[in-house]
Amino acid sequence: MDHELSLPPLTVMEVRILGALIEKEVTTPEYYPLTLNALLAACCQKNNRAPVLSLDDDTLACGIVALQDKGLLESFAGAGARALKYRERLCARLALKPDERAVLCELLLRGPQTLGELRTRAERMCPFASVEEVQAALARLAARPDGPLVTELPRQPGQKEVRFAHLLGDQPPADEAPHGAEPPPPPALAAARSEAARAAGLEARITALESEIAELKAVFATFKAQFE
Repeated sequence: MDHELSLPPLTVMEVRILGALIEKEVTTPEYYPLTLNALLAACCQKNNRAPVLSLDDDTLACGIVALQDKGLLESFAGAGARALKYRERLCARLALKPDERAVLCELLLRGPQTLGELRTRAERMCPFASVEEVQAALARLAARPDGPLVTELPRQPGQKEVRFAHLLGDQPPADEAPHGAEPPPPPALAAARSEAARAAGLEARITALESEIAELKAVFATFKAQFE
């Protein structure tokens, strides 16, 4: 096996970032690479995402740094650019064909899917004339000499069709979440939210203290003026 292209396992956060970058690179090239705000919006958008995530800048920044360390994302500031922008390096590193890129991107964004679902959802990035073309792209991704990128999942009870999943790392916890319920946040996100809540509480206390100090200063100034 060729180890040159072997990839380190990715977290759910890193999978979402790469999927969002690949998607926007193909569907909205005029806005690509993405700024931090644009990338945050792409990761948290409600359509074509499973599960839907609610992230903040700090949590996203942690994922960006991790992907940069893995050589799968790069940042740059072009001439005259006001903000740092980000682009993925996964597709170039793996030398993916357009149909392979589209299928893999959908698996990164939505988790395990059937052939029909992949054909419909990947249409905006690469048209597929039939599910057989989707299956052919999946077959190539599964038979790569440097290691498979996708796999066919065992058919579950009650399912009519088999589903396919990526092998780049953690899968989103969509299957464990009740239908219509928001899945629990990952540990990093929960910690970030807790820290944000603590910071917000401290900021509120500081604001209240500053207000009290300003009132005391005003009272003292009035009192002092009586003796001048």
